[in-house]
Order: sequence, then C-alpha cells, then structure tokens
Amino acid sequence: MIRMAVVDDDPFVCASLETILNAQDDIDVVAVGASGSEAVELYEKKHPDVLLMDIQMPEVDGLEAAERILSEHPDARIVFLTTFSDDDYIARALHLGAKGYLIKQNVADIAPALRAVMAGQSVLGDEVAGRIATGVEASASAGERFAKMGLTEREIEVVELIAQGLDNTEIAAALYMGEGTVRNHISAILQKLQLRNRTQLAVLYYRA
Repeated sequence: MIRMAVVDDDPFVCASLETILNAQDDIDVVAVGASGSEAVELYEKKHPDVLLMDIQMPEVDGLEAAERILSEHPDARIVFLTTFSDDDYIARALHLGAKGYLIKQNVADIAPALRAVMAGQSVLGDEVAGRIATGVEASASAGERFAKMGLTEREIEVVELIAQGLDNTEIAAALYMGEGTVRNHISAILQKLQLRNRTQLAVLYYRA
C-alpha cells in the first residue's frame, strides 16, 4: 500500500485527488494539507511514502517546502503536481531532488506515476518531458550562444548554475568565490542581456 500525502491550496483539488487516489486498491491518502508549511508538518508527523504537492501556495510554496523536507529527509519522495510547466520551476524542482513533475490536467497519469516513483523511477508529465528534452538539446550550445552575446566564460558558468536552480550561496561555493562577487556577476549578466531577473535568465538558458 502506498501511503500518500496530498498538499494543495485549492480545497476542490485536494478533495478530488483524495477521492481519485483512494479509489486505487494500492493507494491510501493518509494526510491532506493546504500550504507548504503544512506539507513540512505533515511529512514529519506521517512520513508518507510519497508527497504529492502543488508549487504555488500561500506563505511557503511547494519548492521551499520540498527543500526543507529534503534537507532533513534526503530519501523523501516528492512529486509536484501543478498547472505550471514553467522552465524555472522544472529546473528548480529537479535540482532539489523531486521524484516527479506532473501537470494537473493529466489526472489519469497520477496513479501510474506514483507507482513508478515507488519502484525507484523519476517521472515527468509528457509536456514537461518535452520541455526538458528541448532544453537539454538547446543548452548544449547555450554556452557558445551566450559567449556571442558578450558574456565572459565565468559569467556563463554562473548562468549554468542559475539554470540548475542554485542560489547565490550555492553558486559561490561551487565556483569558489564570494557571494558579493556572485551578485556582481549576476547584475552584469542581467544588464548585458537586458533581463530583469534570474528567472528570465534560466528560461533564456534553456531556450537559447
């Protein structure tokens, strides 16, 4: 029996998922929550086999909740179920160690995906897999393209780590530089590429 926790700030979505999943012979929804902070609390109390969670939620979002849970429980199986197939969300989710990223419209895929996760696999919705495949193909030449846009080799290294979902502290550690230097690099990169924030930068990396 797969012990499930479902976390989504939409009560209708939670109720629907609970009904759909409990109808499966091998799935039991043992906890339901409505925010990222509740997800962390529920995981500590129930230790579900799989946590199925939305990303955009009030107070603490799903990505932050996943980061908190995985820092204490590296083996936690977290699957995101969201309406957003945003490139930056996907990159951050996979970097954190999520076991899956599914789109809410594809309800029939949820139960098989959960079984696959329990079997040790990682799962991606068809739309997400397509975006990742396109991104990987594009990113192979992203460094060369960013170089043509005027970025230095060091700046391109920073861009690659941002695209992987790393924060400034993690980038500083990976590249053996101070956080202030990282911030300076990011400011210079955004100015050169005429972008507003690192999210746009991550998306550009996968679409470059």
